[in-house]
Amino acid sequence: MASRPPSPSLPSKGYFSAPFERFIRDESSDWASAFTLLDTIETYFDSHVDLLQRKLQKQLQKHGDRLKLKAEETFKIRELSGDMLAENFEREIKNFKLKISSRTTKLAASWQSAKVVRTREKVSFFFGVMTLLFSALMFGTHPEWVHVAYTVMGLYLLPLRYIQYKQRAWHYFLFDLCYYVTILNFIYIWFLPSNAALFVACYCLSHGSLASAVITWRNSLVFHDQDKVTSLFIHIYAPFTFTVIRHFYPGASDRFPALLQIPYLDPVRAMLLSGGIHCSWQLLYWKFVLVDRRAKIESGQRTTSFSYLLNDQRGVIGKSLSAIPRKYREAFFIGGQLFYAILTELPAVFLLYKSPLYSAAFLLLIFAVSVWNGGGFYIEVFGRKFERELEALRKELAETTARSSGASTPNFLPTPVETDNSSVGSISPEYLTVPLPNLSSSSSDSGSSEPSPVSEEKKTS
Repeated sequence: MASRPPSPSLPSKGYFSAPFERFIRDESSDWASAFTLLDTIETYFDSHVDLLQRKLQKQLQKHGDRLKLKAEETFKIRELSGDMLAENFEREIKNFKLKISSRTTKLAASWQSAKVVRTREKVSFFFGVMTLLFSALMFGTHPEWVHVAYTVMGLYLLPLRYIQYKQRAWHYFLFDLCYYVTILNFIYIWFLPSNAALFVACYCLSHGSLASAVITWRNSLVFHDQDKVTSLFIHIYAPFTFTVIRHFYPGASDRFPALLQIPYLDPVRAMLLSGGIHCSWQLLYWKFVLVDRRAKIESGQRTTSFSYLLNDQRGVIGKSLSAIPRKYREAFFIGGQLFYAILTELPAVFLLYKSPLYSAAFLLLIFAVSVWNGGGFYIEVFGRKFERELEALRKELAETTARSSGASTPNFLPTPVETDNSSVGSISPEYLTVPLPNLSSSSSDSGSSEPSPVSEEKKTS
């Protein structure tokens, strides 16, 4: 079947001969068949070109829609007002703070976990013992390095104490005299070693207020407690360092030229210099703590040495302050601190500066007091902890026996155990028939019953 109707024959005009006209007719039929093939090819390519054109149009349309959406978003952002942008920014900042707070809370919880606490106490115990051994060896072999060790340990322990006290809102204790004197000691050792007046003040205050604090405020040598170790370091390493500089440092005048100007201490001059330093600190303490931050202290948000001693009704100072009218308490406290500083400096002025023997005996005395206090801490604290565990054991055994008999406490149960350290052997044999409870959880927090630093070790000056 033909794809199209046959082309009509060309009319004869009579101009050509018959053979030529026949040739023309034959050629016309050949071109007609050729046009049929061209139409087929044209139809094929037209369809494919049309399909390709549609695909291109779709792609261009999609790309145009995408650009349009981006442009609309851009224009929408530009159309936002400044208040909306600020609100969005504040919302993002608030969300960021919440994330940081939650992470900090999780970190604090993990830091206070029993496993971390035990590890931290072991590390503190290790370094405490090694520091004591290292200090003794250094004193015997290389005393010229004592002031370097004092500085290095201070640069580690004091910032750590600031961080810990800041987290617990105890950082007002860092305004006490002991920290002020420690900073002055570092200034003399590294910046003003030829200043005789500063040396006299540092020597007297270190052997006076700082050293006597070990006895007065019951500093304890408790190796596993980093806070107690830091308090003892502040109060005992300063007199130890200046005793070494004065009596046991070979060629000390070359490193500390101030010693050449002070072969002996003039009592009046020494008291005036140390008293002047004490009064300068007391003035700063009164201005920045007792005046500028009075509202926080009175509201109970912050605790200072003055507020702690005032609330401590068991001590002599607390009882004395409570007996004084409120408006005179601060003046009495300030005057009492000055009198205490002068009184404790008398041995250094009249005795310790002259004699290396008495200086060594003085150091051994205050160190022995700290060891005695530490031994009492271990015995008393852990003894009380053992008593509580024993009492809990007795109650648990009684409850277990009562449940097993289906009645109230049987008559054969022994009387309550006396809460003393010898009560272990007074447990009746009937208890042995009851399975013992698991005490691993209660024994994991060794030292958890230790008094808080505020109650025992905040009294650091």
